[in-house]
Amino acid sequence: MPPAPGGIILERMTLLQSLILAVVEGLTEYLPVSSTGHLILTSWMMGINQDPFVKDFTVMVQFGAILAVVLLYWRRFLLNFKIYPQVAVGVLPAIAIGLAVKKYIDVVLGNVWIVAIALLVGGVLLILTDAWVARKKTAGLKIEELPVPSALKIGFFQTMAFIPGVSRSAASIWGGLHQGLNLKTATEFSFFLAVPTLAGASLLKLLKAWPELTREHIEVLLYGNLVSFVVGALAIKGFVGVVERHGLKFFGYYRVVLGLLVIGVLVFGGEVHVL
Repeated sequence: MPPAPGGIILERMTLLQSLILAVVEGLTEYLPVSSTGHLILTSWMMGINQDPFVKDFTVMVQFGAILAVVLLYWRRFLLNFKIYPQVAVGVLPAIAIGLAVKKYIDVVLGNVWIVAIALLVGGVLLILTDAWVARKKTAGLKIEELPVPSALKIGFFQTMAFIPGVSRSAASIWGGLHQGLNLKTATEFSFFLAVPTLAGASLLKLLKAWPELTREHIEVLLYGNLVSFVVGALAIKGFVGVVERHGLKFFGYYRVVLGLLVIGVLVFGGEVHVL
C-alpha cells in the first residue's frame, strides 16, 4: 500500500504512538465504528502503518478491552452458565472462517481504501437500522432464550468484520436484531461474543509474534493493554447509555462523515499530519 499522501513513513512505532493506538482501541472496540478501521487510519495518519510490529500490536492490544467486558459483566458473563451455549456456538464461524482466510486478512489490514468504503457503507446501514428497529417494536428475546441455531447465524454475521472498517460490534448487532434480540440485548451479546473471539485472535497473534518480540515490544504491549482496558471500560458504559437513548444513528452519521473525509484525502492527496 502506498504511504499516506504527504505523510512520512517512520521506521518504528514510539511509546507515545502506541498509547494513542491503545486509546483508539479502547474507545472503538465495542462501538459500531470499527476499531480495526480506526487503528489502521490512526497508524496511517502517524506514518507507521508499514511498521511490521504495528499490525501485531493492533491485534494484541485488544486483550485489555476484552478484560473490560469481563470486569463490567462478570456476573452475567462468568456466572450465568445459561448463555454459554449461545456464546460458544456464536464464535464458531469466526474461528473456522478466520483460520481459513487468515493470510488474506493480514494482506488487507493496512488498506485505507477498504476501510474508508466499509465505514461509509456501514454508516448508511446503521442509520437505516434505527428505522428498522423502530418499526419492529418488540421486546425481543433474552440471550438465554436465543435458539442455538440463531446464535450460529449471529456468528456468521460477525465474520463480516474480517473486512477492515465493517466493525465486529456492528455486524454482530445486526445479526442479533435479525435473530429476534432487541437493540440493547443484541449490543450486550456482541460484547460477550467479543471475549472468546478477540481473546483467541490476540493469543494466536502473540504466539506467532513472540519469537520476534523484544523487551521494548513487551513493555509497549503491557502499557497499551492497560490503557485499552481503562478506556474500553469507560467506552462500554457510555455506549450502552447512548444506544438506549438514541439508537445507532449517530454512530452511522459519524461513519459516513469519516469515510467521506478519508476518501477525499485519498482522492485529492491532502496532507496527513504525522505525530
